[in-house]
Amino acid sequence: MAGRQLASKWLKTEALLSDARIAGYIPRTKAYSAAALLSMLRIYGNVVIKPVVGGGGYGVIKVFRDTRGYGFTSMDSTRVYSDFRSMRRALDRVKVRRRYLIQQGITLARIAGRPIDYRVKVVKNNGVWEFRSMVGRLARPGLFVTNLCKGGTMMSCRQGLRHSLPSIKSSAKKSEMRRLTIHCIGILERRFPGIGELGFDYAVDHSGRIWILEVNTRPQ
Repeated sequence: MAGRQLASKWLKTEALLSDARIAGYIPRTKAYSAAALLSMLRIYGNVVIKPVVGGGGYGVIKVFRDTRGYGFTSMDSTRVYSDFRSMRRALDRVKVRRRYLIQQGITLARIAGRPIDYRVKVVKNNGVWEFRSMVGRLARPGLFVTNLCKGGTMMSCRQGLRHSLPSIKSSAKKSEMRRLTIHCIGILERRFPGIGELGFDYAVDHSGRIWILEVNTRPQ
C-alpha cells in the first residue's frame, strides 16, 4: 500500500527545514518570483527552478548568471541574454503553467562530464520502514537532469560514488545518506501521518557534501 500522497515539494521542504539537524542539508529554496530569482542569481550564480507539483524532471530549468549575462538551460537547449529582463521574458514562455520554486544550484559531482545524483527509496511494511534501493542516476550526455525517464543511466550507489569522487570513502557517504533518510522519515511521518513510501533525491557535490534535493511520496 503506497499510503498518503503529498504532491507539493514546498510543503515537504518546509517540514524538513523545521528541523535544525536537517536544515543545513537543504539547498536554499524560495517561492518563484522575478525578484527572488534575481536575488538568488546574484548570490549563487546558478539556480534550478522546478514546478511545486510535478516529477520526472518535468518543467525543470537551470537558470544562471555569468560573464555573458543571464541565461537558462531547458533540457539540452541553452539560451543567453544580455540582461535579466530579456532572459526572464523568454523564461516565462518556456516554463510550464504551474507554480514554481527556486532552489540554490548545486554543482553535482560528475562522471565523464555527466552529473550524477542518488535516489534512496524506503517503504513502510507492516509498520516498519525498510530500505528498498539506493541507486545512482547518471544524466544523459548533454542534460543536467538525471531522471531515468529523461534518458539517465542507473547504477549502484557505490559505483556512482567511486567513479564520481574516487578520493572520498563511498561507504561513509552511503551511511550518511541512510542516517539522513531515517531522520527525515521521522520528521515527515510526524508532519504527514499516513505516508507509506518515500523517495529521497540526494546530491553529492564536487567537494563531497551531501544535499537533499527533494522527497517524493510516489517515487518511480
